Amino acid sequence: MGSLVFRPGPRPSSARPSRAVRISYCALLRIRDDDRFVLFHTSSRPGAYAPPGGVFKYFPPAVELLEHLGFQPERHSSRGVRTRADLRGVLPLRSFAGFRQWFASGAYREDAQECLRRELTEELTEVGFPDLGDRVREVGLAHVRTVSEGPYPVSGKDYRQARLFEVHDLVVTGGASERLREAVVALSVDPGVSTVVSATAAEIVHGRAGHSLIAPHTAYLVGTRRTGADLPPVQ
Repeated sequence: MGSLVFRPGPRPSSARPSRAVRISYCALLRIRDDDRFVLFHTSSRPGAYAPPGGVFKYFPPAVELLEHLGFQPERHSSRGVRTRADLRGVLPLRSFAGFRQWFASGAYREDAQECLRRELTEELTEVGFPDLGDRVREVGLAHVRTVSEGPYPVSGKDYRQARLFEVHDLVVTGGASERLREAVVALSVDPGVSTVVSATAAEIVHGRAGHSLIAPHTAYLVGTRRTGADLPPVQ
């Protein structure tokens, strides 16, 4: 059964209180093979690996509501249209409770299945295997846990930060999804493939699998705590 965990997040002593909060609400896909977990190379953090997944997107009917809350979406010029309608940005701290209430309602936004099917299709292309994307539509999900961080101060920034990570297991629902899982697992142990790797729980907590750097939020695949600091994304 899935669980909801609230994490206060790191609290740098040099951070100052702020009236703004940066939010980032994500879904992560856990693909497990015995004691190992499949990770993809991340285009936003070159050199690092993380589970497939990404930020939920909102739909056009939510635009007016989010504008009313004062939400300002975050844009990354290097990622172009992929970041449009992402639930990543800044809003007034006074609006955070209203934002959480709207998100919990599920209205006018992707659910986890929509988010993870879209992200998995996109990321299979990024790691060099677009043909596998045709099998994604049959993938099912099982909720593992939800971890909520913050809002907490961020050193050197004039905002607090609040993040949510929904972790879901990949569930095989038919022949196509079984073949997809088998193909991805095979890629993760293929020494000729550098964009897909696998790591044990101990390696994830350590932050490296061999020479591969593991993004800190990957720790939520195996528990409710992480020890590493965030890796800055490409702007």
